[in-house]
Amino acid sequence: MSGDESVRHQIMGNGQGGTGRRLTPLLPAEALTLLASVPFGRVVFTQNALPAIRPVNHLLDRGRIIVRTRLGAKVATTADAFTPTVVAYEADQLDPIRRLGWSVVVTGYARQITDPAETTRLHAALTPWVDMTMDTVIAIEPELVTGFRLTPTV
Repeated sequence: MSGDESVRHQIMGNGQGGTGRRLTPLLPAEALTLLASVPFGRVVFTQNALPAIRPVNHLLDRGRIIVRTRLGAKVATTADAFTPTVVAYEADQLDPIRRLGWSVVVTGYARQITDPAETTRLHAALTPWVDMTMDTVIAIEPELVTGFRLTPTV
């Protein structure tokens, strides 16, 4: 079995019993469409040399994932307009009863948006869920988009 066949075998299952479900890879465009269909996800970044995850709401704008945060937040302080930082962003929609759904992970560069007109536009388009000042807009430029749909086997 080749390397690609081995990975597909692990993802799709071996066809010998199991859960009655399989993971089907998504094309990047479909994955981004699904990500845009849900109101929140999780941003993954490095804090003190360790992975950190924060739930945030988002929107897709001009191919970028946009989140609002506060200037003092670690992801904002490491992702300035001149020095982007590598982050991951994950969103999903899973049914815990039927055990079906999808998950998308985007890896890319996060940059703070500093253009006043664009910042104002995005502030108006994205209202944070928490009751605190969210004065910074971060754009994540997708470099790697992966996703899987958990579907019933036929």
